Amino acid sequence: MTDEQQNPRGLLVDFGGVLTTNVFQSFRTFCEGEGLAPDAFADLLRSSSETRAELRKLETAQIGADEFGAHLAPLLGVSEADGLMNRIFAGIGPEPAMIDAVRSARQAGVRTGLISNSVGTDIYDRAVLDELFEAIVISGEVGLHKPQPEIFLLGAERLGLSAAECVFVDDLRENCAGAEAVGMTAVLHRGPERTLPELERLLGLGLTP
Repeated sequence: MTDEQQNPRGLLVDFGGVLTTNVFQSFRTFCEGEGLAPDAFADLLRSSSETRAELRKLETAQIGADEFGAHLAPLLGVSEADGLMNRIFAGIGPEPAMIDAVRSARQAGVRTGLISNSVGTDIYDRAVLDELFEAIVISGEVGLHKPQPEIFLLGAERLGLSAAECVFVDDLRENCAGAEAVGMTAVLHRGPERTLPELERLLGLGLTP
């Protein structure tokens, strides 16, 4: 193993589900509020290739949130399509431990960046992102989406690093696999209590108080 692999110089992270609380819990809260089965939305994404294709269009700004909501509402059995994506993501909030860890990494000299698949609605606090990150890659702004290899390479390029010099954190296995395919070290996020010790080991830094 090379020194580069042992001591990555860059940290790239996802937004929803990493810097925020669990997005799947937000999905469940939405479904329960609509009188649906708790996993109705997640199950639809898993089972419907057409819905996944429409989601990719949303993530790359080929369609807007209202258009995706109009596709989604009848499939879920939801009567009100307007503002549907806002309602689906209404249950997320900041994840302070992860935000603090990224801030600590940047202060320690690690180059930090965001790679996020957008959902057609502004869930980003730009002031916080500008504080945390040297590079920001949002799918709807660049026309790429995770797990396409190009979006990971773009994130590394914007940090001035090679993919092999970067650690990537995401809460979806397919996105971690995409990052690994271009040479990054990936960490599958399953809560700060598991992710932070792994990042401390990889970066050689203390990221917790």
